[in-house]
Amino acid sequence: MKLQQLRYIWEVAHHDLNVSATANELFTSQPGISKQIRLLEDELGVEVFARSGKHLTRITPAGESIILEAGEILRRVEGIKKIAQEYCHHDRGELRIATTHTQARYALPDVIRGFIAAYPEVSLQLHQGTPSQIAEMAATGAVDFAIATEGLERRQDLIMMPCYRWNRCIVVPREHPLAQQRSLTLEMLAQQPLVTYVFGFTGRSKLDEAFNQAGLTANVVFTAADADVIKTYVRLGLGVGIVAHMAYDPVADSDLVALPAGHLFDTSTTRIGFRKGTFLRGYMYDFIERFAPHLNRDLVEAASHRNGKAELEELFQGLEIPTR
Repeated sequence: MKLQQLRYIWEVAHHDLNVSATANELFTSQPGISKQIRLLEDELGVEVFARSGKHLTRITPAGESIILEAGEILRRVEGIKKIAQEYCHHDRGELRIATTHTQARYALPDVIRGFIAAYPEVSLQLHQGTPSQIAEMAATGAVDFAIATEGLERRQDLIMMPCYRWNRCIVVPREHPLAQQRSLTLEMLAQQPLVTYVFGFTGRSKLDEAFNQAGLTANVVFTAADADVIKTYVRLGLGVGIVAHMAYDPVADSDLVALPAGHLFDTSTTRIGFRKGTFLRGYMYDFIERFAPHLNRDLVEAASHRNGKAELEELFQGLEIPTR
């Protein structure tokens, strides 16, 4: 059994069983991958993939377990490499982050700019996706950190830490009737067509909960994952926008009015998470602290040794989490 063979079955499984695409990704040949997979199956005495002719059709039950273990082995190998790199070149390497548009556009730019200035030899990769995609990327080791508001707390294989709390604002054109209201109510909003986030993005669940608890139905006519897209359609008169307060720029959005909505909706918490057992390099600890200054190295190390959500919540109980 060779490490290369384990990498091949892992990559094929995560390229929709497309051997050709896997070969292109790994800069090798399709016949070479197929041959190594066959050699591994012969050695193990079981098929990892079921076939129809020369085509892979599905992962076998045995293959599911084997690929899962292969992923663990590959991640441990990467961990060993990181340990060596930390001692040989502590300020060189890569940092892979998966996050949503809102975080990438509004919360991370200053942090990333400062980080790159401090670590010019660290390659930083920023991936965007849905909260579920982000959590999956962190859980499989495709990225080092996941940063999101929704979706991370349900993953038992991630260490999740609170970064900051935030709330929403209502955005309308300056000539809109609601712009003259001193204090909005949910009843007022329920009478308006609403433009807001897709469910599962950027604290959308808090919005739905507020209307449901008030016995009201939100008339959501348009949803998007991108706050800038939401504001664009508010400008077109499609409806009243509900976005994260950080997504309103008084200069760039001067044609819109931002009305506070903290009294209408519960606050949301943005978290950063990484896979259990991940070896964090020095610059990774530094990135976390730049993004969330209260998450110093000692606290992050303590979190990495906690088991389960209850123990993590106990660790962070009483911690002062900033509001943005």
